[in-house]
Amino acid sequence: MANVTVRKKKLANNKLSLYLDYSSPIISPKTGKPTRREFLKLQIFAEPKDITEKTHNRKTIEFAEIIRAKRLLQWRDKEFGLKENVHLNVSFVTFYDTIVEERLNIGSYSNYLAWRASLNYFKTFIQGDIQTNQLNENHVRQYRIFLLTTNNLRVKAKQKLSINTASSYYKHFIAVLKKAHMRNLLPKDLSEKAEYIKEEQTHREYLTEAELGLLWKTEIKIEKVKHLAFFAALTGLRFSDIINLNWENIFNDKHQGYYIKLREQKTSNINNHPISNTAYKLLEIQGTTKGQVFVNIKYTQVTRPLKDWIERSGINKKISFHNFRHSYATLQLANGTDIYTVSKLLGHKNVSTTQIYTKVMDKNKIEAANRINLDLDGLL
Repeated sequence: MANVTVRKKKLANNKLSLYLDYSSPIISPKTGKPTRREFLKLQIFAEPKDITEKTHNRKTIEFAEIIRAKRLLQWRDKEFGLKENVHLNVSFVTFYDTIVEERLNIGSYSNYLAWRASLNYFKTFIQGDIQTNQLNENHVRQYRIFLLTTNNLRVKAKQKLSINTASSYYKHFIAVLKKAHMRNLLPKDLSEKAEYIKEEQTHREYLTEAELGLLWKTEIKIEKVKHLAFFAALTGLRFSDIINLNWENIFNDKHQGYYIKLREQKTSNINNHPISNTAYKLLEIQGTTKGQVFVNIKYTQVTRPLKDWIERSGINKKISFHNFRHSYATLQLANGTDIYTVSKLLGHKNVSTTQIYTKVMDKNKIEAANRINLDLDGLL
């Protein structure tokens, strides 16, 4: 008799990927080819270290077992792959959690923490849990209102969650709804009529050439943090792309000079990213020759030393690691690089994303401000 079993596959990140093993081949609805495996895009910890990881494992395995039972029914009824016939009913919070864990492997750690925070706000809103078949459009509308009116959960004093943070968390929620519908957990795409929260414009702080020169001469607790930050300022790469950079992806030829064959962590786009000789020298002094360039450093080790470094330099700006990428973009525009080239260098899919930097460095406005010159009794 036909049978389906949940099995585990070891991954390189000390996690296990869950998949369904069919006792005889079925036709995959994705490829149209015979297969005995269906990967669920669910991961658990190979060796859970604390109650949080153990709870995650338990809920994820329960989730996988629910899918297994439904797939077995579909298979026996010859309905495998027919989305419109069977809809799964599972814990939406558990599913949200599995999506959050996926982010740990495809983006920066700070981005993962933002996704984790968005889940915590949804759990606060829903007061525990809700099944996928209970979710409706009213929940989507009410959660939007909740984010716009709730206090920041991380601040003891009552302080409203910022508009931009609320917008970010709501986008995460909508993305999870879309994935739930795609994976046959929601009979209706609840994201279709969702009204996004419009972000407020913010000032993207950047460092000038003089400030970067000052920083290079300023001592820092962890020298590698300085190297990472300056490599970002010289290349415009995100932390996730820099930390995952391998020597095998760095090339040099007489036509292009030094360049990186880059698959961006955030967008998955592949391109040749040219870097300067100075940027390459920063790589050379890391003392590695193969494999990962920047070793023994995590994002959690960057924030505090970087903040102290900025303060010690006397620069009175709120600078995070990502602001070094902003500095690259702004200084490229300031030095005459056209916006389309800057957009490509930053890996933006649309030039409209890059246009935010033109508001920071609007050369036409700067030139216009200096066109009116008056003789004010020798003031100039």
